[in-house]
Amino acid sequence: MDPAFVFGYGSLLARGEGTPCRLRGHRRRWGVAMDNRRTIPGYKYFLEPRGGRPEVFVAFLDAVPEPGASCAGLAFRVDAAALGELDARERNYRRVEVTALLDADLGGRVWAYLGLEEARERLAVGVRAGTAVVSRAYVEGVQEGFAAFGLDFDTEPELPVRDLTLVRVPGPEAVHPPG
Repeated sequence: MDPAFVFGYGSLLARGEGTPCRLRGHRRRWGVAMDNRRTIPGYKYFLEPRGGRPEVFVAFLDAVPEPGASCAGLAFRVDAAALGELDARERNYRRVEVTALLDADLGGRVWAYLGLEEARERLAVGVRAGTAVVSRAYVEGVQEGFAAFGLDFDTEPELPVRDLTLVRVPGPEAVHPPG
């Protein structure tokens, strides 16, 4: 596989590695959400500090096309296995090649994860219902990732920020191991 990179503009900065750069023609916004009422094998949900599962839509960052805008982030090198893992992890996004839109030449193809329409619609449903929120740990993790590289984080949430505890749901392979 030729050199490949992923441009991270949110939680992927927590990987702690990469080249600071900008994605031209895009701006970062709170643009996708998951429905916390659903349990999806291999995914996640959130609990309140006392253990209750709130009926909310939890929002995450997205990068959306906007002429003249640019979005700061990090581009980090990946191999085929890492891309497959990210494709599975980033279920609210589609992987899009953005090599020509980066302000840096990294010597290989560059991908970014941009919000799926259905994930953007989930956020819109949550906003209309007044049940869209952002996890405080997610916001703080993104802010720390930006600060570690001396980058400005310019996208404070317009949605309520809540203390939520992440719960990872085992995938089907964990429930029914091959045998």
